[in-house]
Amino acid sequence: MEKFSLKNKTAVVTGGASGIGKAITEAFIAQGAIVHILEINSEAGENLASELNKKEKVLFVHSCDITNQEKVKYAVEEIANIDILVNNAGIAHVGNIEKTEEADLDRLYNVNIKGTYNCLKACIPKMKEKQKGTIINIASIASSVAVADRFAYSMTKGAVLTMTYSIAKDYISHGIRCNSISPARVHTPFVDGFIKNNYPGEEEKMFEKLSATQPIGRMGKPEEVANLAVYLCSDEASFVTGTDFPIDGGYIKLNGN
Repeated sequence: MEKFSLKNKTAVVTGGASGIGKAITEAFIAQGAIVHILEINSEAGENLASELNKKEKVLFVHSCDITNQEKVKYAVEEIANIDILVNNAGIAHVGNIEKTEEADLDRLYNVNIKGTYNCLKACIPKMKEKQKGTIINIASIASSVAVADRFAYSMTKGAVLTMTYSIAKDYISHGIRCNSISPARVHTPFVDGFIKNNYPGEEEKMFEKLSATQPIGRMGKPEEVANLAVYLCSDEASFVTGTDFPIDGGYIKLNGN
């Protein structure tokens, strides 16, 4: 018997053309799902679609700015059936409160909090119609523990975590499950770009330093987060809701011990 199958399921993944979102898109398709990505970078989305749609059309790309409620609503209305929503799209910011300007706060709020809200608001009515659905919100270890110089980022990801609990509570009677995944540092193109821009000439040294912040001794891989998302969206996880799942190489429990 094939476990963790997503066959005959339709998933919406925000920011599904890069980093963790891309890995989730690819993993869902490998497990038999049809995936619709809401992607502000439409070129990246189309490139991924041309790669994955060679045998059959399994990936659909919707050019969409998730901070705009009307655009999200329009994109979701185009999707006939929604079984799964993954709120993956998000942005980061480095700095304590003194180094966080109002514009920084507004930018993170609009994407990480309002963007998640917009997608939940658009997709949940479709799930209610079927009395079934699964939602994954990508939070962060910064939702639960203090991370230095991540004031605004921690605030917004904390909101993502508590939105998860609220949605799970409010819609359990409608057959909708909602969980969150909280990664520690994951090796994505964003990390490589951050190191290159901020530590020119010291890329290898900084990569090793950042990797060592996880007790396991390395960064996570996007596909490791994707594998957890596959499980949580499969029928094998039908008893799981209202829970946050750290995937952190021991960061939360083992740092300092």
